[in-house]
Amino acid sequence: MARHPRSVNARLAASLLLVGLLGGCAWIGDRIGPEPVERGNRVDAERLGQITPGVQTRADVEALLGSPTARGTFDEANWYYISARTRLSPGTFLRIEDRRVIAISFNRDGVVNDIRELTAADGRDVRMVSRETPVPGNDRSLLQALFGNIGRPGIERGGSGANPARVPGQL
Repeated sequence: MARHPRSVNARLAASLLLVGLLGGCAWIGDRIGPEPVERGNRVDAERLGQITPGVQTRADVEALLGSPTARGTFDEANWYYISARTRLSPGTFLRIEDRRVIAISFNRDGVVNDIRELTAADGRDVRMVSRETPVPGNDRSLLQALFGNIGRPGIERGGSGANPARVPGQL
């Protein structure tokens, strides 16, 4: 039995219309979806311009910009102000629209040494290691798993174990 070309064309047209409508959902979601959310400590260019290397100290920077988002791991020589504008649209993952990282370094006396804005080119890819650290004692054979408790102290007949904290004659 042959199909009519009209029914095939109608199905094709309906499929294309459906794909077009669903594709428009993302466009519409971006326009009417939730507003972007500011995360972190965004530093204004005006405030950042008030910091002069060689003049301001840590206390001055903290008073002007607030507490840093992160500090150097092993020393107090570097402060990082990290911020991002994110948006969560229906049916999508959290998108980062605008990320900004300001790095301020200090000398030994706590005076500003350098101010830099870090970009994606300054970042490094970190690869996850999928290895696991072996734990001794977890590798048991089938027989050990089945008969491992036979002969171990503290196991009584009837299924209840001995309670070493219980003193005989007490309830």
